[in-house]
Amino acid sequence: MDTRIEQLCVDKGMKMTEQRRVIARVLSVADDHPDVEEVHRRASELDPRISIATVYRTVRLWEEANILERHDFGDGRSRYEEVTDEHHDHLIDVKSGQVIAFQNADIAALQDRIAEKHGMRLVGHRLELYGVPIDDGE
Repeated sequence: MDTRIEQLCVDKGMKMTEQRRVIARVLSVADDHPDVEEVHRRASELDPRISIATVYRTVRLWEEANILERHDFGDGRSRYEEVTDEHHDHLIDVKSGQVIAFQNADIAALQDRIAEKHGMRLVGHRLELYGVPIDDGE
């Protein structure tokens, strides 16, 4: 069964090797915005012949083709997720590096109102919130 990433690659006329299919599957099931090293680790569990260079090349190719989106959440590592039509924002735990994707209608409406106030219509945005866990002892 093809993943959405595999189908997008085929639709764009890209060659789909078995190693690219494994990388696509790893990224399609990821819910944690993995970096290239983590994608390689997971892909290697499925196919030990996949090199880190193959993962780097594939991720770069798919980013350029607008299949993957690259994020820099301030930890010095590029992280990736599948491009979707459904917009979401990110909350990043700066202690653990955990990334929480979320949607909030109030924030979306506020952004639209701010743009409108300045005579604009939003065509896109990126919102990243950085936080630390609330410690009950503090």
